[in-house]
Amino acid sequence: MVSDSEIKTTVSPFRMRPGEIKVFDGKDGYVSMNQIIQKINVGHITDIHFRILELINQYEFLTSRQLYQLLEHEKAEIKNQDKLNNKLEQLIKNKIITRYYFTSDEGSGIYRVYCMEKMGKYLLESREIECKWQPSDNAKPVEMIKKKLAGNQLVIAYIRKVKAYSKSTLKPAILAKTINKTFKPIANIELNYMGRRVDFVYEVIRRNEEWERKLIERMSFWKDFYDNFAPGDSGYPVIPQLVFVCEDDKHMAEVFRVIVMNSIKIDKIKFYYTTDLIQNSNTLERSLYDFVEENGKYRMRNVEAKILE
Repeated sequence: MVSDSEIKTTVSPFRMRPGEIKVFDGKDGYVSMNQIIQKINVGHITDIHFRILELINQYEFLTSRQLYQLLEHEKAEIKNQDKLNNKLEQLIKNKIITRYYFTSDEGSGIYRVYCMEKMGKYLLESREIECKWQPSDNAKPVEMIKKKLAGNQLVIAYIRKVKAYSKSTLKPAILAKTINKTFKPIANIELNYMGRRVDFVYEVIRRNEEWERKLIERMSFWKDFYDNFAPGDSGYPVIPQLVFVCEDDKHMAEVFRVIVMNSIKIDKIKFYYTTDLIQNSNTLERSLYDFVEENGKYRMRNVEAKILE
């Protein structure tokens, strides 16, 4: 598999494209549970298949590259990407998982997105593994899936590259107390740095229709949460740091402009920004940006974050 640092693309695979739609690329037809049980009994479906299934259940939507990176980090018995792809084909053929790709006027995407199927849910529950997946989850729109993929890429990068990484929570529930609204950013990452806990919470933003209006509305929830924060709120012993995950450098500036033009200010924290492709760097120490004012103008500044070494 090509390493992250060898990827030469300048455009995020998880950016929004005009007129983009999701296309089914799984298997039609019927497979019985008895057929699957037989394949388990004769060793055609093994523990590594179940581990793949558990990861898809945990992350909801994954590319094969993301799956391989997670398995490689766990030192699972998958020798290369081709071997993993063969396992995925087996799971799809037996309707344990399914697959989609994206297409638009620009052409079809270069990757496939893997997600749960009904038989996969049954198999996990047979092993007393919680599975909240519902068939309607696979009907989620492109924007929601790409947000999830971008968030998963970031979490996987922290797992693999950041020494202080402790754990991550996908879609943590955060309560805006005054307006009594619970909302869910894409992920929280907990670091253990020099003996203290530090939390980063990530809000993924895509250039979908009316994204600026949606960001302004979302920031009202964040402002309520931070302005009224007390230790223990939403499970945080100390105030977490908010990071916006954007499609590219220009998008970071666009997000910052929306925040400034609408006078959105949260005194307790600074806003930090990152992009999808920055997560491919060998180290994430320079993966965060902020904006500083100089001579009446703002400029984007790369932040050195030793905590992310």
